[in-house]
Amino acid sequence: MAHSTGTRIKISRGYPEPGKITRAVEVLNMGGVIAYPTDTTYGIGCSIFEKKAIDRVLQLKGLPPDHLMSFICADLADLPRYAQVENEAYRTMRRLLPGPYTFVLRATPEVPKILQSKRMTVGIRVPDDPVCLAIARGLGKPIISTSTRVGDKRLFDPDEIELHMGHGLDLLLDAGPLEQPLSSVVDLTGPYPVVLREGAGDLSWIAN
Repeated sequence: MAHSTGTRIKISRGYPEPGKITRAVEVLNMGGVIAYPTDTTYGIGCSIFEKKAIDRVLQLKGLPPDHLMSFICADLADLPRYAQVENEAYRTMRRLLPGPYTFVLRATPEVPKILQSKRMTVGIRVPDDPVCLAIARGLGKPIISTSTRVGDKRLFDPDEIELHMGHGLDLLLDAGPLEQPLSSVVDLTGPYPVVLREGAGDLSWIAN
């Protein structure tokens, strides 16, 4: 999909209109880039299998080609396809997901190399938000999840997102202002959980 100024449509966060979800899925299937609400703030995303779209996301945010981005799965049951999930890690995620967490796990060969760290790990989210989960479910594959940040400035309002990032978006799903902390990032690849970024979500279950 060619670069454009993008389309902006309002969407209900609690009960997203099916036609608008279908529109977002169509854009993603054509290799497009969208901005969408999550359970924390807005995300910028595309299909994890669209290399050109991933490059556009990186360019839009001014990030280097080797910058790692997490992605959203529609359901906990999808995780084993993209990550190696040990029993203890699965029990932890089953208790906390959907929720405002990004879990770092060992990647499977299904994950494109561009999304894997040098340690062959990936960051995966299952947010507690009907809009992004419906999009991922409709697409049938994960979508990139990176914050609407320009330099040091986080963009919480759709007006700001359109102003600063609209030129690189094919679709902006406007659910109103969303100003929440970013997701907490927890590494589950070792013998015990390690907090990599403290954000939204309870972390008291992790021993210091």
